[in-house]
Amino acid sequence: MPDTSPFANPGPELWKLLGWSPDAGQLRQFIELQQLLEDWNSRVNLTRLVEGEDFWIAQVFDSLWPLLPELMSPDTARRCIDVGTGGGFPGLAVAIALPGAELTLVDSVGRKTAAVAAMAKSMGFGDRVLVRTERVERTGQDPSCRGTFDLAMARAVGAAPVVAEYLVPLLRRSGEGLLYRGRWQDTDDMELKSALKLLRARSMRLQRMELPCQRGARTLIRIGPEAATPRAYPRATGMPSKMPLGVQADDSRS
Repeated sequence: MPDTSPFANPGPELWKLLGWSPDAGQLRQFIELQQLLEDWNSRVNLTRLVEGEDFWIAQVFDSLWPLLPELMSPDTARRCIDVGTGGGFPGLAVAIALPGAELTLVDSVGRKTAAVAAMAKSMGFGDRVLVRTERVERTGQDPSCRGTFDLAMARAVGAAPVVAEYLVPLLRRSGEGLLYRGRWQDTDDMELKSALKLLRARSMRLQRMELPCQRGARTLIRIGPEAATPRAYPRATGMPSKMPLGVQADDSRS
C-alpha cells in the first residue's frame, strides 16, 4: 500500500516544519542521495531508513533541524566533521544544505565508509567531503584534525559524556559540538557537565524537537571549549565508552 503521508516525499510540509527550504538544485541532490542510498543499501547493510518517511524525516529532517542557525548562512566557509557517520548522516545531508562547508566523515566500519565515499563522489562532493576510516579516538589526536573544526557533530553514537570526549578535542576555540540526542533528563545533564568540566568545555544551548508522524522526541545540545582540551583526551581507543568521563571520579588528568 503506498505511503500517503505528506512527509513520505520532499513536499512543502517537510520544509515548512523545518523552517528552511532547499533550492531546486539542492532538492535534486537530496533525491539523488536517496536513490544512491537505496542502491548501496541493497549491497551493503547501511541503514533501514531509506524510503518514504524513514528517509525524509528520520534522515534528512533529523539531520538538519539542529542546524537552523547555520542554514541561514549556507555559503559561509566552515570546517565540519561528522563522527560515526554510519550511512552518511548527518554528514551528506549537511554537505547538500551547506554548500560552503568542507566536511570530514568518520566511521570505523570500512564497508560503510567505502559506500559513503562512493556516494559523495557520485554527487560531486569529492573536493569538499573527506571520508576517514578509523576510530575517532585516533582522529582526535591527529594534528591535522585536532582543534581545527568549526562544527563537530555526532548522531546516535553513544552516551553524551562519551560523545563529548570525541567532539571537544576536534573543535577550534570558537567551534561548537552538536550532540544529537533523544529524550534528555536531569541526570543526563549532570553527567555531561561533569565530563565537560574535565574537557575544559561547557554546555551552551539545549533545543528540543518532536519529529513529525510520532517519530519521537529529539534534543540537541551545543557544547564549546573554554580552553585548550587537555592532551589526554580523547583517551585510548575504547576507553571513552568503557569508562565515561561523567561517571569516573578518578579521571582528572590534564
